[in-house]
Amino acid sequence: MPRPAGRTIRAMRFVVAAHRDTGTNTALAAAAEALGVVADVLPPRDALRILEPGDVALARLDVRETLDGIESGSLELERMATAGVEVLNRPSSLVAAHDKLLTARALRLAGIPHPHTWLIAEGMPSSAPELPLVLKPRFGSWGRDVVLCRTASALDEALEQAALRGWFREHGALAQELVPPLGWDIRIVVAGGRVVGAARRVAAEGEWRTNVALGGRSEAIEPPPLARSLALAAAAAVRGDLVGVDLLPTRTGYVVAEVNGAVDFQPYYALDFEDVYTEVVLELLRVARDRRALELVGA
Repeated sequence: MPRPAGRTIRAMRFVVAAHRDTGTNTALAAAAEALGVVADVLPPRDALRILEPGDVALARLDVRETLDGIESGSLELERMATAGVEVLNRPSSLVAAHDKLLTARALRLAGIPHPHTWLIAEGMPSSAPELPLVLKPRFGSWGRDVVLCRTASALDEALEQAALRGWFREHGALAQELVPPLGWDIRIVVAGGRVVGAARRVAAEGEWRTNVALGGRSEAIEPPPLARSLALAAAAAVRGDLVGVDLLPTRTGYVVAEVNGAVDFQPYYALDFEDVYTEVVLELLRVARDRRALELVGA
């Protein structure tokens, strides 16, 4: 059918909806541009203003710097989805990934190995957690305010310090069973239900946490089949379209430590392809296309 006179076909847009113009967010937008897609990194409010039905928004809201919740923008993402924009990493998935209590519940329901987790909050009765344990914010990142407690006195001291934090007064803290640290872990990036990247993170000397923000280093790795399977299962449990899954090694395999809904990754994460960011975008565009096709069939 000939195109009506005076009408033009608008190119699809791909927007990374985020408040931080991180290297990963910029690289994802650049990869989409290289594939011939109009792309940008925009705050959710701006993305809502310009995106139209059929466009794609990749939600990359992160934990707030204050560790007391997720960055703003969930309402705008929901409005985009209602308006016909294909939103990847929808707010419910971001909450399931960033809220470590919800992550623990989702992984437990899916039968995925994860440290036993207790919520400790003011005025809330809870069973006594087993020592040793790790005390951490319910919404946390960058290894901040994460404390290893081997004794009851160490736990009491950690709770006294946590009580001074705004995030504790807002949400309480999580006590998690300690998986004996071996000085390294694996971070696997899952996009569209496929493993697309991985790295081995090694703790700094004298540090038990592997966070690069705390001086750890990260290096390329080919993840073994069991690690891949657990990462895929964890991503599916939180219904994440693009997430990072952190795996702690054990004597018998791995335990899923965390799921990151705004995971950052580097070029050396690439596995069987040349560019990890291009591979991620290709997988996400495939997911968006398939969902759009299902919606049109069901309309």
